[in-house]
Formats: sequence, C-alpha cells, structure tokens
Amino acid sequence: MLLRLSNIPRDYAWGSPTLLAELERRQPSGSPEAEVWFGDHPGDPADVEDGSTLDAVTGGTLPYLLKLLAAGDPLSIQVHPTIAQARDGWARETHLAADDPTRNYRDENHKPELIVALSDRFEALGGLRPVADTLRLLDSLGPSSAVTALRVRLSADGDALGDAIAWLLSGAAQAEVADIIAALEHAASDEFAPELDAARRIAARNPGDAGVVVALLMNFIVLGRGEGIFLRAGLLHAYVSGLGVEIMAASDNVLRGGLTPKHIDVPELLSILDTTPGTVPVLRPATAGPVTSYPVDVPDFALRRVVLDGAPVSVDVVAPAMVLSAGGEVTVEGADAATVTVPVGQVVFASEGERTLVLSGEGVAFVAEPGATRR
Repeated sequence: MLLRLSNIPRDYAWGSPTLLAELERRQPSGSPEAEVWFGDHPGDPADVEDGSTLDAVTGGTLPYLLKLLAAGDPLSIQVHPTIAQARDGWARETHLAADDPTRNYRDENHKPELIVALSDRFEALGGLRPVADTLRLLDSLGPSSAVTALRVRLSADGDALGDAIAWLLSGAAQAEVADIIAALEHAASDEFAPELDAARRIAARNPGDAGVVVALLMNFIVLGRGEGIFLRAGLLHAYVSGLGVEIMAASDNVLRGGLTPKHIDVPELLSILDTTPGTVPVLRPATAGPVTSYPVDVPDFALRRVVLDGAPVSVDVVAPAMVLSAGGEVTVEGADAATVTVPVGQVVFASEGERTLVLSGEGVAFVAEPGATRR
C-alpha cells in the first residue's frame, strides 16, 4: 500500500523564512519555517491524504523519523544519548511533567541522526576539534586574560575539553566569554578564516551566549549538495545554516550546550558527552549511477539518494519505507502497479507489503527505510 504524506512546517525561531518555500515552489508564509516531520512520532505525526495521521496507520512503531530541515539561524549546540543513557534518564525524570521545560528526556530512545544537504551550501558544527588545532585558532584572537584562561584549561591534564566546556557553561566564566566574543571582531587567520567568520555570525545572533565560545572548540563543516554527515550518540553538534534532509531514530531526546534560551543541564550534558576530539567524516554522493547510499551503523534507519533523469529507477526496499521528493515531481510505483505522484516536499509511505518501488520523473528523491539489522 502506498500513501501520500504531508505535514505543516514547524515554526521554530531558527527556521528560514524562504528555504522550504523555494523548495516547494510556493510563496513564503511570512514566518520562520524550520522543520517538516514525516513520521509517526507523537510530537507531530505526518498527515495522510485520507485525513488521518500516520500513527493511526503504523500504531506508532516506525523506528525512524524523516525530516526536511531549513536553518536560517544556528540551532542550539546539542548532544543525544545512547539507548542505555536515555532509559536511565527517563527513569530518573518520571516525576516531571511531560511538558516540564527542565525535562531532559522525552522518551527512552537514542537519537543518532544523518543530515544530507539539499542546498548548495549547508553549514554545521560537528564534534570537538583536536586541542592543538584549537590553540592555534585562539592565537588569532590576540593576547588577553580571557584567552589565556581558556588556553590553560585546554592544556591541562585529564579531560581538558570536558573541563573547559563545563567552565564555559557554568556561568562562572561570563566575563571571559564576553571578552572572547569581543575579540572575534578583529580576529584574523588564514588557516581558520571560515571558522572565525562562522563564529562571528553565530555571535551576532546569540549575543553574550557561552555557546559561541563552545562553538570555537568544534569542527566547522561545510557540506555541498548531496553530501552528508552522521552524528552518533554523544557527539556535540549544531546546524548553522542551509536546507537538508534529516533522518534519525524516532526520539526527541536533546541535551543542549548553548545558543539557546532553553534549559541547559550542564552536569547531565557532560555525563553523556563524548569529549574525544576528532573530525566527522563527510559522506559524499556517488559519482556514477543514480543511487547514493549513506552508510550508518545503526539499526533504526537507512537513507539513499536517487537522482532521476526521466528513466525509471527500480529500488528494492524493506518496508515500512518512505520516498521523499526533494526536487521535482516524483512518481512511485509499488505492488500491483499502484502509482502515486509526489509533489516536491512531500512523501510516499510504503507499508509492509511493498518490496520494490519504481521511481520516475526528473529531480532528486530520498528513500528512507529501517536499518540493516532490522531487515
């Protein structure tokens, strides 16, 4: 069975007023449009063309959540728990109301995620940069007691990155944070020019926020169209700007670490944060053939990108699967030659009986399905 899905964009403040409208070839709404959810998560289940919602079809059992994400401003710096951490956190917070703003755990699931760029440029922060590289970046800020204080913490024995983040977010470093942000205005570095430019833009949108300095400790990543990054549990990250397709485990567990007015629980954040420095690999589109796979080692989801040039492309799937039209109108043919035409920005849901989908049209589609260990 094939069902066409849609949903209303969520109007988070960081959303873009234009990116989703441009993708869907419609007039902007006049408000920020941040995310469109295609899933059965109770926070915002997708709408089915017959007037029902997807959770009524699936019973709320879909292991993944597919989204369109449009960042006009930076999202909060955040990290997601493992399943064990989520279950433990959920159990500790059962006394809190579901809508309590101090609640860290909204469910008992982990939330690994993959983002693939739809725009020509998608900017993100991902993972913590090696300390030696960050010390060279700090040189560009010039000498000051605030920079020295941060350098001392980053050069200490033990978990230097964790200790530095705890200090920055604790509130005890407000004067140093302000001085470091002020120093960004005149900072210059050939090696770190993109990082400093991004930090200045982030600071302009988040004046005085300690997360601006946390961002200086993170890898700045620029994705081109069709490129993606996988963000595992424990990895600090934030999306900065651009339009993308995002897929994740069906969870809403977020621990925040700056660039937000929302609740930040520093001890809990640090308890699940992986402070091991290193780069985040960029997953690149295929150079031959219409289909790109983005390998991720999680059981919840898999994602493929299909470039259509008019010729039909047959894709074997493990249902429940989804086909998102992300550029041009796509026609999906399933079992018994049933067909559904999907406007750009909408989804076809393929229920358990579907095994092979034939995609046709011109543009780009994404195929989402459960991960390999669930097949």
